[in-house]
Amino acid sequence: MTRRLIPFLAAALFLAPWQSAVRAAEKPAKASAAAKKNLLPEKADEAWDEVKKAMNPPSPPKEWNEKAPSEDEQKAFRKQMSILAGVAADKAKEFQVRFADDPRAAKAKDDERRMLAAAVGLGDESRTEALKAAGGPPAPQQPQEAQDPLQAKLREAAQSAQAKRAEGLPVVFAEFEKAVRALQKDFPDRPEIYAALLEVCEGLGPEKARAIAKEIAEAKTEPSLKEQAAGLLKKLDRVGKPVAIAFTAVDGRKIDLLEMKGKVVLVDFWATWCGPCIAELPNVKAAYEKFHPKGFEIVGISFDQEKDTLVKFVAKKQMPWAQYFDGEGWGNKFGREFGISSIPTMWLIDKKGNLVDQTAREDLAGKVEKLLGEP
Repeated sequence: MTRRLIPFLAAALFLAPWQSAVRAAEKPAKASAAAKKNLLPEKADEAWDEVKKAMNPPSPPKEWNEKAPSEDEQKAFRKQMSILAGVAADKAKEFQVRFADDPRAAKAKDDERRMLAAAVGLGDESRTEALKAAGGPPAPQQPQEAQDPLQAKLREAAQSAQAKRAEGLPVVFAEFEKAVRALQKDFPDRPEIYAALLEVCEGLGPEKARAIAKEIAEAKTEPSLKEQAAGLLKKLDRVGKPVAIAFTAVDGRKIDLLEMKGKVVLVDFWATWCGPCIAELPNVKAAYEKFHPKGFEIVGISFDQEKDTLVKFVAKKQMPWAQYFDGEGWGNKFGREFGISSIPTMWLIDKKGNLVDQTAREDLAGKVEKLLGEP
């Protein structure tokens, strides 16, 4: 699969139900849980911000940029998308009920129908009756680029940059950034510009990525984009420093990374419902079996919502390392603290206790072996 440059060009099959160019990570939740408690803040404006944020789709895993996903991985991602669409529908419905006199309630009704249709279209048949009760799918929306010239210009810029792929990805991203900067002069306040620049960060070195992320974090744009930029800055700034992660694992073990100096530690942000995470598991287990006797440890940070599912999966797959679980999905404590917006994400910590690699999936065994050989 070709490397994606801006969200609406990535895996259109999955993102079409939202027809959105701004990425945001939302916490998956079950429909039954949503019906039992409020999902939105007490104030109408804050609640509406949550509804708008829920309308934005998550991006496909970054790993699909370089390697086409398997059928099982695609199914797992569709399932995740259907859950997120259902949560978005629940939030929109709650806004209608709690703020019925608000002029935005009508828009919330349309959003509810659209998200329910997306959930059903992505395979969640449990939402079929709710969709019928809401009035069925809304009328198809006109493609955004037909309504908005910026969308078409961004698409053209991405396609032009992709044409230089034979010259290498650094050239592709440099070309795309150049085009986005030109558009920024004509559309200085549009969030799509900053969303595109966030995507550019994926193909740049840490210093250039840091500069762009700082620019977005300080810009007057969508809060979700500023939040992503701030998260990226946090991640970039953590390299070379200790990582404070301490918890009681699901099996009762006490874990504190600050007390694990002398060992090489892999921090694996993952979930049992994440197809790419499961696909990576054989490599992780192989590295553990080979290097654990020499001082290699793994700490799992699970984004699951059901503890029983996690415990059974870990036992079945014979994963002996400790697992953190809080049942919050994308609202996971450490995921939010460290700005984790996609999984699997793997970090390596050296024997001095410092974070040295945030892309440990690439040649994991080789990197572990090298770190174990250092004093």
